[in-house]
Amino acid sequence: MRRVDPREGLGGRADSEPEHLSLKPTRSEPLLLHDGVCVLCNRTMRVVRKRDRSRTSRFAPLHGETAAAVLAEHPELAGIDSMIWIDTNGQAFTRSAAALAIARHLGGGWAILGSLVRIVPTVLRDALYDWVARARHRVFGRHDACPVPPPEDRARFLP
Repeated sequence: MRRVDPREGLGGRADSEPEHLSLKPTRSEPLLLHDGVCVLCNRTMRVVRKRDRSRTSRFAPLHGETAAAVLAEHPELAGIDSMIWIDTNGQAFTRSAAALAIARHLGGGWAILGSLVRIVPTVLRDALYDWVARARHRVFGRHDACPVPPPEDRARFLP
């Protein structure tokens, strides 16, 4: 996976969504920005929350204060409406690259699965990701509001 210049986007095209970008300063914990009302996105977030053995992942809705601060500093991420994964090195991953970065963070079988999926060309992975992302509300539904996290995990959720 190559490092992407935010002015270029993928493949040097200015109109492309970035695969991942370096954000400064670096974070001590990874952060998953997700569509808080999307049922599929919330299920994904719950899997990450439960399978993150290190319990270091933090979560914030894309329409919340935390995401607003990230997007204000990095307007090139503003069009992303499903999920953004920011790792501890300050890199932001989007689309299928975000899913693979999350799998790598979770480790174990998830990391192995991610390594196998990485064999599929990015253009095909992202096409599938985009198709699911476009249909996610219609197929999986929407919450009226962001679900309330369980009390034992509330500290991991950011506004």
